[in-house]
Amino acid sequence: MTKIANRHRTGGFTLLELVMTLAVVAILAAIALPSYNQSIINSRRADGSTALLNLANRLEQYYAQNNTYATATIASGVAATDVLSTAASSQGYYTVSITAQAANTYTIRATRAGRQTADTNCGNFTLTSAGVKGIVNYATGFTVAQCW
Repeated sequence: MTKIANRHRTGGFTLLELVMTLAVVAILAAIALPSYNQSIINSRRADGSTALLNLANRLEQYYAQNNTYATATIASGVAATDVLSTAASSQGYYTVSITAQAANTYTIRATRAGRQTADTNCGNFTLTSAGVKGIVNYATGFTVAQCW
């Protein structure tokens, strides 16, 4: 009689098991990562809309004191006319500007900056003195309601 040696499997994984596990993880990452990145971009939009609403509030305060929007400025260095000391939003994902202004009306814009420039869906935000919200440089199919 020949003695057959008992083979015992030692702890560990086979190469096939490792490759299969890595393949599953790679597929899950490929699906989840774009969704996660879009979620981050969407959440940063709040920085732009908040910055615009803050600027609008400052412009209204300026109007109450000066009876005009026409002379209001942003970060010009003139304390009497500056409604904001910096054009950057609080988190830095947008830059605000006054794109049109007259004695009784204004249009302001929040332009994407830094990593938020990747937001091609909603682009830049606008707001008028009448409270009309808008978007410019955005992807077809997106609406103001979706972006704001």
